[in-house]
Amino acid sequence: MALLTDDVFKDIIAILVTTLLGVIFYLKWRFGYWHRKNILTPPVSLPFGNASKIFAQKVQFGDEFKNIYFQMKPKGLRYCGYYFLHQRVLVVFDLDLAKRIITKDFSHFTDHVEYYNEKNDPLTGHLFALRGEKWRNMRVKLTPTFTSGKMKMMFQSLLDCSHELVKLMDKISEDKEPMDVKEVVGRFTTDIIGTCAFGIECNSLKNPDSEFRRYGKMAFEFGFQEMLKNLASFTVPQVLDILKIPLTNSDVAKFFMGVVKETVDYREKNNIIRNDFMHLLIQLKNNVKLKDEENPGLLKSEDSRSQIGSTLTVEEIAAQAFVFFLAGFETSSTTLTFCFYELVTNPEIQEKLREEIENVLEKHDGKLTYNAIMDMTYMDKCINETLRKYPPVSVLTRNCTQSYKIPNTDVIIDKDVQVFIPVLGIQHDPEYYPEPDKFDPERFSPENKAKRHPYTWLPFGEGPRSCIGMRFGLMQTKVALAVLIKHYKFSLNSKTQQPLIFDPQNFVSAPLGGVWLNTEKISS
Repeated sequence: MALLTDDVFKDIIAILVTTLLGVIFYLKWRFGYWHRKNILTPPVSLPFGNASKIFAQKVQFGDEFKNIYFQMKPKGLRYCGYYFLHQRVLVVFDLDLAKRIITKDFSHFTDHVEYYNEKNDPLTGHLFALRGEKWRNMRVKLTPTFTSGKMKMMFQSLLDCSHELVKLMDKISEDKEPMDVKEVVGRFTTDIIGTCAFGIECNSLKNPDSEFRRYGKMAFEFGFQEMLKNLASFTVPQVLDILKIPLTNSDVAKFFMGVVKETVDYREKNNIIRNDFMHLLIQLKNNVKLKDEENPGLLKSEDSRSQIGSTLTVEEIAAQAFVFFLAGFETSSTTLTFCFYELVTNPEIQEKLREEIENVLEKHDGKLTYNAIMDMTYMDKCINETLRKYPPVSVLTRNCTQSYKIPNTDVIIDKDVQVFIPVLGIQHDPEYYPEPDKFDPERFSPENKAKRHPYTWLPFGEGPRSCIGMRFGLMQTKVALAVLIKHYKFSLNSKTQQPLIFDPQNFVSAPLGGVWLNTEKISS
């Protein structure tokens, strides 16, 4: 039976055309949002708004907003509008405004933009994605697990993993084969996180196809289906909710959830205690109040448990361990990859770092300890400069949770508008860092740091939603550098593409084609 005419085919065409016209009119109206607020945007086009190059994978996510930064900021703008498909985004260039959004006016911007649905996809219920009260409660629970005291507790586990790293490097140097540094340090950081987050020996350095390494890499592989799900999670998350489509790869979710349940069950039945992240999470599960050495009054009040929730579920433990694993192995291995690239293209810096490592170890009886790592100040500068040039998370995102009037303007940002702070652009701005493409660790001397606005360096974010695992990430990065630079000299192999280009298919900044090094063992 025909709906509109006597011809079903014509009816279908009419409905499709009407729907298409409706979508076009809606997008045109939506794409007028910033114009109605007298805020400039880059040129907008249907249907992707400003993000057509991202969707076509012609530019990496961070590079896109670095380009926007240098396109719009020279016009004297403190911010501009942007459309990611139909999503409205305020891109902030002004450092004082960024500071207000991240810290002083945080109550208006408490959430990240990442998708989560604990019921349909339990592994998305982690600290980075949680929102509102759920985020606040989880942050309070987890803060004591990342103190300097807890880092010292885990340090020996990192050191144990470094022994296998040396064995692998000895073989690579003997074979005189070029080394894909991202692959090697990725296996190292996988072993560390596997040990500290799950209490499991992954043996990725011995076996590059170990389960943890394989599933860890799988979590960052984005085929067409994963790309569509991630796009939906950012633009129309309701579709995933209604259709109950999990964002996490089902094989990855099954593996990590199974590992956590088995580990928790085994430890509780056998009363196993280890100095790792998993033990701290199990304590929270069993309502054991963790001691926070740095904020001893944080959980003192009698009603603190009722405020933050008394326990963690196994699913919540799995989600926290999962994000700790992914963030820990990927961002640290990426930072190490770029750091080695700069050390081999600046051999005088590599040699200066080696001298510091040797001198500091000599003061510590030749032993690599937590205190020795903390004494390596030039290493700090090298890592900080690497994070300036190559921040793994190149854009900070916030969701406006309640209407916000931009200070000293008449502009009101509505609820659910997203805010992007282009870290990669800010950290390459010659106004803050002269010759920004030059690798210069001395930018991070105490004197030079004091001259700059603190928000010119944001690789870990700032404010209440700053990276909770920063100390751990830096610690494992330092251990890898200390072990490798002390024992081996590195030079650039011709397989490395120059200049480095960010892989447009990777959300985390990663060099296209990898960084390949030649390795020479230093005689003792």
